[in-house]
Amino acid sequence: MTTFFKPRTDVAQPDPSASAVPTHRAKASRRTRGPRSRGPVRHHLELGAVLLGTAVLYIWGLGASGWANAFYSAAAQAGSQDWTAWFFGSSDAANSITVDKPPAALWITGLSVRLFGLSSWSILVPQALMGVATAWILYLAIRRAALPATGSARLAHRAGLLAAAVMALTPVATLMFRFNNPDALLVLLMTAAGYAVVRSIQEQKLRWLVFAGVFLGFGFLAKQLQVLLVVPGFALAYLVSAHPKPGRRVLHLLAAGGAMVASAGWWIAAVELVPANLRPYIGGSQNNSILELTFGYNGLGRLNGDETGSVGGGGNGWGTPGLLRMFGTEFGSQIAWLIPSALILGGALLWLGRRAPRTDSVRASVMVWGSWLLVTGLVFSYMQGIIHPYYSVALAPGIAGLVGLGGVLLWQRRAQMPVALLLGAAVFVAGATAFSLLGRTPTFLPWLRWVVLVGAVLLAAAVALSGRWTPAWLTRTTAGLAVAVSLAGPLAYSVATAAQPHTGAIVSAGPAATAGFGPGFGRNAVPQGLRRPTAQQGAGGQGFAGGGAQGGGMGGLLGATTPSSELVSALRADASDYTWAAAVVGSNNAAGYQLATGLPVMPVGGFNGTDPSPTLAQFQQLVADGKIHYFIGGRLMQGNGGSDASSEIAAWVAANYQAQTIGGTTVYELPG
Repeated sequence: MTTFFKPRTDVAQPDPSASAVPTHRAKASRRTRGPRSRGPVRHHLELGAVLLGTAVLYIWGLGASGWANAFYSAAAQAGSQDWTAWFFGSSDAANSITVDKPPAALWITGLSVRLFGLSSWSILVPQALMGVATAWILYLAIRRAALPATGSARLAHRAGLLAAAVMALTPVATLMFRFNNPDALLVLLMTAAGYAVVRSIQEQKLRWLVFAGVFLGFGFLAKQLQVLLVVPGFALAYLVSAHPKPGRRVLHLLAAGGAMVASAGWWIAAVELVPANLRPYIGGSQNNSILELTFGYNGLGRLNGDETGSVGGGGNGWGTPGLLRMFGTEFGSQIAWLIPSALILGGALLWLGRRAPRTDSVRASVMVWGSWLLVTGLVFSYMQGIIHPYYSVALAPGIAGLVGLGGVLLWQRRAQMPVALLLGAAVFVAGATAFSLLGRTPTFLPWLRWVVLVGAVLLAAAVALSGRWTPAWLTRTTAGLAVAVSLAGPLAYSVATAAQPHTGAIVSAGPAATAGFGPGFGRNAVPQGLRRPTAQQGAGGQGFAGGGAQGGGMGGLLGATTPSSELVSALRADASDYTWAAAVVGSNNAAGYQLATGLPVMPVGGFNGTDPSPTLAQFQQLVADGKIHYFIGGRLMQGNGGSDASSEIAAWVAANYQAQTIGGTTVYELPG
């Protein structure tokens, strides 16, 4: 096979394809065979150490985060209690409304809660294991691409290890693989799809391309259209680099596309075909339609800001759209540490392989991981709708893949001065970027940014000159220190992230002083006017905000309230006589009461309180039928259009039922 790089011939390289000791060497001495036989064992141990370290980073102290995102924790609880709720992704076990995403991530946590009981660990450990699996799959993908180019199993192994380490230590990855949002499963499935595409190109096997389609389809069931951002690059890599003739390549891509549609479409079809009265309302939509949710609130609305029923787009604290958004105050410390280095290394690989044959596997890999970074990064940078800093975890595999592959392949050819200079530049910009990002938290390890900067300058020069050195120990030391300096900033932020609990709907990585939403906002802070009150603060029974109503604060939009023991006891009293122990505006409000009581609580209006679920007439009928015990007072911020049903329901309850205070919270008992 002709490859991107021709293996070096100036040093002896082991045969990566050899699976056994050749016959003519069968009688070699134990001393001769020893180092060769220990190589694979050492590789397994090193990989195990990286993955074990990743597991420790992602799992240690998880219980401190409590329910983490209570919105999804309550849905996992519901899915563990009722199979219909599990299948559709309902917020409550009585199936009033779904979460505003497809349920693939909830299938995993729901099963975990069903098997191990409801706890922080049963909800969060699966996310951490997804992170470990993502690092492992990325290792396999990069090692596979580097092996034919280096002609060395040892160097290919190191490329994979570097990619896995970069992935594991990206701060936003540490955050999201310790949290229960759908992003963890999405990133795992997209990484698996990238691996399958690379393997399909190398092995000339259609089944791996079909597997990629299946992974992407299930990724759609995790977070809908976001998964499609990697599809153009994957398709282009296969069209350019795969071995079959052009016509067959197109047919193969159509087959993979069919697999993707089938693996996502079966659930979409089930939701559309099941009568609305036999399933929960589709949260996040205004017409009880999964297609509307897909192409509206979670689709084009994220791009153009037209998200009916949301709390606002790019102008409401989510960062200013533009080319440098990923380096800005909101996103930079989450993901930007190695983006410049990744772009340098990826560009260098393409330049060095400009005369490589069409089927070169390294070029194909650069296209897979590079297009992932560029397309997703540009879309995130310019989208006008709601975008949170933690979305940037989707960039981590692309960055890690380019750094792992480019770092090792360029290091192997550092004797060429242009290559050495590019490699040195990658080290320098990694240090300079870290210096800038660490400067945004001046009280956090203030000495580290200077160590990183000075080290980067010295090591960039050393790397640029390392091709002229002969002592092996010196080159190894230089390589190790260059990696350490490049990863010091992300490592420090990842450790700081793991050391702190994260709760609520909006979280960000880094030390507590990190500005998550612009100047003046803390790590888990939310924009001014979006503060969540305590149960007592949100208890007034007035100012319920629906679509166009005026609301005082965010109520339980961004985090669940913690009810008093008195209120929990009241909700549990005679609970078997009712379908819902209570109803309250907003899914996060409902989640707090539901997790505390273990009983279904109706989230009126869905996540933002702006969905027409239920309508006033429907709510009145449920009350008349004796299916709802209490209505709990609370407030939500004014939404961006959407239904006024939650405001109408709140006003009707306040006008027709006597308010009472239980444990500091205003409630209304609703006798049928």
